[in-house]
Amino acid sequence: MRIAITGASGNVGTALLRRLATTGHDVVGICRRTPQDAGAPYDGVQWVSADVAADHDVLREALRGCDAVVHLAWLIQPARRPEELTRVNVGGSKAVVAAALAAGVPHLVHVSSVGTYAQHPHDDSRVDESWSTAGIRGSQYSREKSAVEAHLDQVEREHPELTVARVRPALVFQRDAGSEIARYFVGALAPTRVLRRVPLPLLPLPRRLRLQLVHADDLADALVRVVEQRGRGAFNVADEPVLGGRDLGLALKAGRIVPVDRRVARAVVKATYLAHVHPVQEGWLDLALGVPLMDTDRVRTELGWRPERSSSQALRELVEGMSEHAGTGSGPLRQRRATGSRTGV
Repeated sequence: MRIAITGASGNVGTALLRRLATTGHDVVGICRRTPQDAGAPYDGVQWVSADVAADHDVLREALRGCDAVVHLAWLIQPARRPEELTRVNVGGSKAVVAAALAAGVPHLVHVSSVGTYAQHPHDDSRVDESWSTAGIRGSQYSREKSAVEAHLDQVEREHPELTVARVRPALVFQRDAGSEIARYFVGALAPTRVLRRVPLPLLPLPRRLRLQLVHADDLADALVRVVEQRGRGAFNVADEPVLGGRDLGLALKAGRIVPVDRRVARAVVKATYLAHVHPVQEGWLDLALGVPLMDTDRVRTELGWRPERSSSQALRELVEGMSEHAGTGSGPLRQRRATGSRTGV
């Protein structure tokens, strides 16, 4: 098969390239900053430099002759430029769909998110893929994931010749994403070297925090199964177990977890974001506390997916990667220097 991947140099894209390297498929990698002499898993890929929201002709030609396109390209930052996020995330996703249709690609695999789902029920029951994808109102990320899924609904009605799959993963972690995730959610100058080396006496966390995670390599395996089996419809993807504040405390070697009221936590996150202490808007807290727990029976029973890592292992890998400034030779996963500045790529 010939498989195109947008956003192929990022967190999930890097893991997907590792997985595809063992399959013999031809791979077209599409991203703005193509890896140059970055080594495995980026070698052996036909790279195309394109802004998915602007370079429509380049995108269409890159997809011509492909059996499937996996759409991963999505911006998390700069949060302080929300119009740029919308341009790439919503506009770029629509452009990828249009290019796939114009190029005659028969299978589109859109990597969505647990963030597309509406508010969870008050109990700890899990939701399957039929749960509302109306999103969480306070999160731009969630609203835009929801908007793209609504567009895919329309595309499926108007273009039955295109098989559309939507993969909805939980939080996606791996060691090599340590530097990237630190930049996105902690800040470039945060002293992440001290993680796990200097025990935290206290760790304030919102009450009822619960998280589903998936290791990037496990998600990559699910994506390959969707492509090779020409999956259609939505697939929730998450490892076990569900994690809570105690698990985060253990990963960070915190001495004591201090429960914090949601409203207080939101006010603190908002105030410190506005003060440029960190790059995370309060909408991310709304998202973390609002999304449901996902049922993953469909991907397991229909595609035979079995994760090889636990969510606890994925969390430990991420914390280790952040503390060691882990990364790769790609632009998004570039390693941090000790000062917090970027390395050359």
